[in-house]
Amino acid sequence: MAIDEGTEVSDEQYDPQALQAKWQQRWERLEPYRAGEDPADERPRRYMLDMFPYPSGDLHMGHGEVFAIGDVVARYWFLRGYNVLHPIGWDSFGLPAENAAIKRNEHPATWTYANIETQANSFRRYGISFDWSRRLHTSDPDYYRWNQWLFTRFFERGLAYRKGGLVNWCPNDQTVLANEQVVNGRCERCGAEVVRRELTQWYFKITDYAQRLLDDMDQLTHWPERLLTMQRNWIGRSEGADVLFEIEGRDEPVTVYTTRPDTLYGATFFVVAADAALADEIVTDEQRPAFEAYRAEVAKLSDIERLATDKEKTGVFLGRHAINPVNGERIPVWAADYVLSDYGHGAIMAVPAHDQRDLDFALKFGLPVKVVVHTGLADPAETGQATPGEGTLVNSGPLDGLGKAEAIAKIVEILAAEGRGRATVNFRLRDWLLSRQRFWGTPIPIIHCPDCGEVPVPDEDLPVTLPDMRGEALAPKGVSPLAAAEDWVNVACPKCGGAAKRDTDTMDTFVDSSWYFLRYTSPGYSEGPFDPEQVRRWGPIDQYVGGIEHAVLHLLYSRFFTKVLHDMGMVNFTEPFVRMLNQGQVINGGKAMSKSLGNGVDLGKQIDEFGVDAVRLTMIFAGPPEDDIDWADVSPAASQKFLARAFRVMAEAGAAGAPGADFAAGDIELRKVTHRTIDEVTRLIESYRFNVAVARMMELTTAARRAIDSGPGAADPAVREAAETLAIMLSLVAPYAAEEGWERLGHGPSIARATWPEADPSLLVQETVTCVVQVAGKVRDRLEVSPDITEDDLRALALASDKVRAHLSGDPRKVIVRAPKLVNIVP
Repeated sequence: MAIDEGTEVSDEQYDPQALQAKWQQRWERLEPYRAGEDPADERPRRYMLDMFPYPSGDLHMGHGEVFAIGDVVARYWFLRGYNVLHPIGWDSFGLPAENAAIKRNEHPATWTYANIETQANSFRRYGISFDWSRRLHTSDPDYYRWNQWLFTRFFERGLAYRKGGLVNWCPNDQTVLANEQVVNGRCERCGAEVVRRELTQWYFKITDYAQRLLDDMDQLTHWPERLLTMQRNWIGRSEGADVLFEIEGRDEPVTVYTTRPDTLYGATFFVVAADAALADEIVTDEQRPAFEAYRAEVAKLSDIERLATDKEKTGVFLGRHAINPVNGERIPVWAADYVLSDYGHGAIMAVPAHDQRDLDFALKFGLPVKVVVHTGLADPAETGQATPGEGTLVNSGPLDGLGKAEAIAKIVEILAAEGRGRATVNFRLRDWLLSRQRFWGTPIPIIHCPDCGEVPVPDEDLPVTLPDMRGEALAPKGVSPLAAAEDWVNVACPKCGGAAKRDTDTMDTFVDSSWYFLRYTSPGYSEGPFDPEQVRRWGPIDQYVGGIEHAVLHLLYSRFFTKVLHDMGMVNFTEPFVRMLNQGQVINGGKAMSKSLGNGVDLGKQIDEFGVDAVRLTMIFAGPPEDDIDWADVSPAASQKFLARAFRVMAEAGAAGAPGADFAAGDIELRKVTHRTIDEVTRLIESYRFNVAVARMMELTTAARRAIDSGPGAADPAVREAAETLAIMLSLVAPYAAEEGWERLGHGPSIARATWPEADPSLLVQETVTCVVQVAGKVRDRLEVSPDITEDDLRALALASDKVRAHLSGDPRKVIVRAPKLVNIVP
């Protein structure tokens, strides 16, 4: 039975469901976590952001973990006196909604917005400290209008362009994918095997920002190193040289990028990607049938399969020869699958002695192997093992006797002087393919005119809204369903007024999430995507919380967008997220939860059984935020029991006296425990060690309980101090119990408006600490020593102990001292 906010909650027991019903209504009225908008508000500002959810159904266990973690930080900042922005919204475009609409014969918006309301209600129940006034949905025309506005600005700056070429195609979802959305050769969303297909698509020129994306990582001192490494690897900067190779029968030379130009004298054949236009251009008539048959087979392979080191090498001779620019040797030109058309220039010089894939290919097809770097290892032609390391150059003319670095510098100098090459930098990063051949996304605001070409939709005509299509009309057909909406497609050209057509592709949904955090600062702003003044006021984001799975896709794109917007003068920072915290997964029995395994755990049912506070506490107490949580190894029932104990401490202290007691008059030993807890929990929260902070709260609860039951009693001022401290700290992880406890202690109107306690330094001083002395790994004595004792004094004290000497037959071999708490003696 639901109760209204004025109904009393039982004094006798901790009732999580009753507390939830009471405080949800109270928070709805008070809005305690609404960000301050008054320009005169002088509180320092903090922007706390959780990666926003996709509305695919109700909240699941992963949501339960990540939002509980983010809420610890947000609530801590509120209590420290900051003006905190902690918004919520939904990443609501995308394929799941479209597929559901096809299955149910409805519009994608029906499924999407119903799920949003379900999740919103669950978030309120879960007690997250959101500012609900900032709520947004990326599928609202008022939001995606600004996707289109930004696209137009990118287009005007040459950062949005359309080109033809080979793309990743998901045959199941019937749409193209960016390189980042292909995982182990499969679609990262549906798992279908990705194929290559020739299409004309829209791209964002993220490669123009590749070096800045690398350089600006120096600003990201509060990001996990693993995440930064993943971004560096994806951007993939390498230094090398572009080398010009003449191809017999072709007027223009072919450019090859190599990181080892010092090995040019060892190039014994030339390889072109089988799907590159160059291969089709230079193959001789005699070799064309074999080449075309081979290219058809290669088209069935994913990039991951093609690059696999253990895959047997395949290829076909193209009937042509290239000229090695350093020695004039004719070397055969082959097409092969282990070279990709979008790496460098789609062609490589093959140096089999010093590259394993080249060597495997050479041995398979009987091509020469020439050693040009002496490494002291056996001949690769005999061992089958390439020698890619450093050594002394041999068989290399003017490079003989040089080391790698010297040889690279010299050969680049020679090539540049002769006009046959130059030093260059290459990136693995490719431009962001953003076209999608599906309906439920932002329409690309371009009109194709036979006379004027690609014409942006004028700003005053934005948003270009989606037509009313539903059900089977949305079924994937290899082209966008929008192509069938003729009344929508056929328009007049904004420039010449002639007959023209809208672009029928929609944008990758990662466009939506690349700037949403800026919109939160002014969600109702109508003069642009965001109010620049509000972005300057709140940005950049002080703390971002989300999964490591977004290390490349979302975070890289957001960083790119921020840099472009900075160059446009719209934001005053170049990196959007100051601090990054990645959470682990919630698993069960050592395995990821899934319907097929039958090991799923329902968040809602866990809350029904144990209460929100117990579930949140369990999530936080299970381990460090970045570690996985195995639900089979944790106990929300135990968390519930602890909360009941803490609740009784707060309730009994509140019943024993009113606020305003002189804490200094209370029991000194309990006060020391309380202030040590304040000191430790403060430092633990700021270092993300939330689980250890909960352990310290549990210890404080035990100390307060002991003082009530067998010490000075509940009326002692030190007990009230401990109870108030416990309530404030507990509000980070168990807001319902903490709110009720705070009210029982005589405070109001919400613990959100309390102040984080400050530790009294005089109560942190420990007169003595216990030092454990071990001999041969066994504890032989415990010494009460000063916390400031030196290692030399502690060593002497331990060796003088009668208990220790009884286990020594002479001078010890080794004494390890960790002052002031441990001495380990090796006899």
